[in-house]
Amino acid sequence: MAKSPHPRQLLVEGKDEQRAIPHLIESYGIPWGERHEPHRWPAEIFEFDGIENLLKPGVIEAQLKSPGLTALGVLVDANSDPVGRWARVRARAATAFPALPADLPPDGLVTQNADGLRFGVWLMPDCSSPGMLETFLAYFVSDPTTGLWPFVVAYCTDAKTLHHAPYSDAHRDKALIHAWLALQDPPGQQLHAAVVQNILRPTSPHADRFVRWFRDLFHV
Repeated sequence: MAKSPHPRQLLVEGKDEQRAIPHLIESYGIPWGERHEPHRWPAEIFEFDGIENLLKPGVIEAQLKSPGLTALGVLVDANSDPVGRWARVRARAATAFPALPADLPPDGLVTQNADGLRFGVWLMPDCSSPGMLETFLAYFVSDPTTGLWPFVVAYCTDAKTLHHAPYSDAHRDKALIHAWLALQDPPGQQLHAAVVQNILRPTSPHADRFVRWFRDLFHV
């Protein structure tokens, strides 16, 4: 028998978000539940293997029509164009939510339509700045001005400018966080594992804002 769709759903770009978000939420005292207990999850997270798959015409529109759905969230990277990224998400939800604001609220969007369906949007890292999940997680680096982080920034910058490291400028924040994680104990942890092990400690006000958005959207 096919399982019933979860009434609360969060759509994300990829597996890194799908794995990291539950641990971040749990660090704020919100139980997530085990993998075999989806009915206990605050939301079911669906990853789309890339932004273009998630924002393809008809995808968000179809998710908004899921049977029994009470709340749908969309979490995507702003990358270099927060305004344009919000405009694309807004256009996909316009039929079900025609009154969405022209500008994404700085604390993320949470709204409800006449049918009682809640809809939320968060752009990583903070709903207004360019960046991505890795930019957001870098807020959780301890001693960012006096510790290891400045060395990592200088190293990645020199690797790019002096030694022609092939990472793209758009992926600089990915290079930074993974270079920093490569120097931790144990080295080279995946993003979600770094949160679980408190290598990345979500104590930043940026995390507080994101968790408030999550709570408001999913009523947890």
